[in-house]
Amino acid sequence: MKTIKYKYIYIAIALSILGSCSEDFVTIDPKGKFDSSTYFSSEQECYSALIGVYDPLRKNTGGFENMVAMLNAGSDDFYAGGGSSTDGTGIQNFSTHSLTSISIPGSFWSDHFQGVARANMLLTKLPGSPTSEASKVRFAGEAKALRALYYFNLVRMFKNLPLVLVPLTAQTIYDPEQVKPEVIYAQIEKDLLEAIPALPNNVDAKTESGRLNKGAAQAILGKVYLFEGKNADAAAVLAQVNGTPGATNQYGNKLLPEFSDLWVTTNKFNAESILEVSHSSAGNTDWSFWGQGKDEGNSLNQMIGPRGYSRPKGSDAPDLPSGWAFNPATQKLFDAMKDDPRLGATILNIKALKAAGKADYIPAYQDTGYFLNKYLPRATDVRTGGGNQELNYKQNSYVIRLADTYLMEAEALGSGARAQALLDAVRTRVGLPSVPVTLAAIKNERRMELAGEGHRFFDLVRWGDAAAALSDRGFDAGTDEILPIPYTELNGTKLKQNPNYQ
Repeated sequence: MKTIKYKYIYIAIALSILGSCSEDFVTIDPKGKFDSSTYFSSEQECYSALIGVYDPLRKNTGGFENMVAMLNAGSDDFYAGGGSSTDGTGIQNFSTHSLTSISIPGSFWSDHFQGVARANMLLTKLPGSPTSEASKVRFAGEAKALRALYYFNLVRMFKNLPLVLVPLTAQTIYDPEQVKPEVIYAQIEKDLLEAIPALPNNVDAKTESGRLNKGAAQAILGKVYLFEGKNADAAAVLAQVNGTPGATNQYGNKLLPEFSDLWVTTNKFNAESILEVSHSSAGNTDWSFWGQGKDEGNSLNQMIGPRGYSRPKGSDAPDLPSGWAFNPATQKLFDAMKDDPRLGATILNIKALKAAGKADYIPAYQDTGYFLNKYLPRATDVRTGGGNQELNYKQNSYVIRLADTYLMEAEALGSGARAQALLDAVRTRVGLPSVPVTLAAIKNERRMELAGEGHRFFDLVRWGDAAAALSDRGFDAGTDEILPIPYTELNGTKLKQNPNYQ
């Protein structure tokens, strides 16, 4: 953890990560780094620090090294794509399961540990701050839930981690040693179980959209239990999130009537969203600080757009800006979805549009002609203000949504009337008939429903299906279920590399 600066925390960030969709950009002084010995002297400063704990959530779809693009590339549903086999060494090597401690982007480790560090600092300083008791309870609950989520991502990616629950200093930064994954999972559970009663059932949609509520923390916990194989616990907590299948749950969540509405850029924090990452076009991001944690835009939008896209006058093809052609969908995914009503909202077949003379594009590396429609950039969303157009898309992204929790609970239950009702609700929304609930049916439904949202790789590993599904990608069972720890995090520390990596 040599590269993690535990003594300081970045505060110059956008209020939009917690606030409404107004995209107001607020800079909180002091800019950059601050001294933890003098900060936390008011409730506002503690709130600002809490915003800092939320900020690494943007790793989901922000920056070139974002979770969704990376995890898509390592699955059987998408390739890395891009300009060439060397366009983004990390994403290319993960797509072929040939990562090394040198080629893995270090930010997948350090950005998450930065979130852990920010949570640790806030939790340490909060008790002695002049903050109201109600705010102390809520802020601590949010910080614990976020720390749990960051550790959950880390343990799924790297498995063998140090458990750090207090701020590190210059004297202690090299001391942490790895613990067993079970210890990490136990802490994740503890944090979430303490967070859930501290969080409100609902948040104010106008001023607090994006902040965690009780249902979001329960959804994370249910997912954690599922990955641990604690199916009874997972089913119990996810039932509290899901309520009656197809109806509105106790937190106001409900499946949207139209699947395609999930991907309308302006449809932020909708009823189906449980945990959502906020992006903004108001950050005026430019190349000088893109990907450094201060940019607000959705980078995935730009990354997956087709290169050199154009359409003749009068064409009814979508109006898209040119992109970088990452994450082309595989023929296997297209074939699997060809009769599914979600195909059109999930994949845009630009190859067919080109053949029909309705659009044109420049085929790039690993081109299939199939592009991830859920997050394609739209001409109507292009930023016209400051900063670079490519870096300032505003579409939010989902970490967890209700259809996901329905399918997780159905999987945890395995069979029975409730599992059937949960599966049916997801299928009914898109006009599909009921099929008998089985693990195979649930696996297929997750693939169809959640394609391109970054879940597939972890699902394959969890089910033990990765070796078979990724046999044509060079996947090595017993090694590639987890990633190598970046070399820079090992150098000078007590940390040891994951098995079979150098």
